[in-house]
Amino acid sequence: MKDFTDISTWSPKRLRTLRNNLNNRISAFESGSTKELQKSHALFGLEEGECKDLLVKVKKLLVTSK
Repeated sequence: MKDFTDISTWSPKRLRTLRNNLNNRISAFESGSTKELQKSHALFGLEEGECKDLLVKVKKLLVTSK
């Protein structure tokens, strides 16, 4: 799992990529997929609730970066 404590310094493009990854991961959780992510994946080790919390933060950052 990556350290997401400094995402406020990330570029909008990188934040959008993270948002898309989070949306896809949350969809996978909701569809019941049991696919494990590779250890090198940024979201490796995050549970559904953690992904949702991070998605809220990313969306707020994207709105304020415009």
